[in-house]
Amino acid sequence: MEEQIQSRLIEGRNAVLEAFRSGKTIDRLFVLEGCKDGPVQTILREAKKHKDTLVNFVKKERLDQLSETGKHQGVIAYAAAYEYAEIEDIFERAAVKNEDPFIIILDNIEDPHNLGAIIRTANLAGAHGVIIPKHRAVGLTATVAKASAGAINYTPVAKVTNIVKTIEELKDRGMWFVCADMGGTRMYDLNLKGSIGLVIGNEGSGVSRLVKENCDMIASIPMKGDIDSLNASVACGVLAFEIVRQRLG
Repeated sequence: MEEQIQSRLIEGRNAVLEAFRSGKTIDRLFVLEGCKDGPVQTILREAKKHKDTLVNFVKKERLDQLSETGKHQGVIAYAAAYEYAEIEDIFERAAVKNEDPFIIILDNIEDPHNLGAIIRTANLAGAHGVIIPKHRAVGLTATVAKASAGAINYTPVAKVTNIVKTIEELKDRGMWFVCADMGGTRMYDLNLKGSIGLVIGNEGSGVSRLVKENCDMIASIPMKGDIDSLNASVACGVLAFEIVRQRLG
């Protein structure tokens, strides 16, 4: 794990360019804004070929802040600690097990510990994979890997540009979607069998409006305490295992 943590931050023009050309998955690329140098433009061209890479143009102060060596030369890249899967890999996993697809979709989860815990839950609940968005969300960092307690090695995680569009495409493949929201129907009163996608929202704002509107069901978790919400990864666990209960039932 230490090697993965150290290898995630890549600094300097040659090192970043080689990382792209060697096939490493680059989560984020930070580039000095306004820089027109040839080598930097070459790096940007490489970045365009990799749909998973999010490019940020930032001021020198931001690069200096991120840098560990002080020799970033106007470019810093963050490599994923683990490789991303494709959605087809998730469906293939379900087919091999002769099971209806069960996918967990995350709408802008930002805390790496939450993402790691959700990947762990997905594995234990028998979900065939996890889908995360490219923007405004945490990727497969070393912290996520550690929090997953090894589950990241067994549960495919796919990264998509648009969650709403992905849900629409998966609906065309026969999937139903349920999202977690306090204003929904009690989860015990919903039919969560069959090909199902479980959508979990952002830690603070919950499931976004457009994503919620594209879900077939909205599930609420009955709560009897003095506070009104669960941690995102805990909510995911409760709903995932209600899906497990119904599948076993």
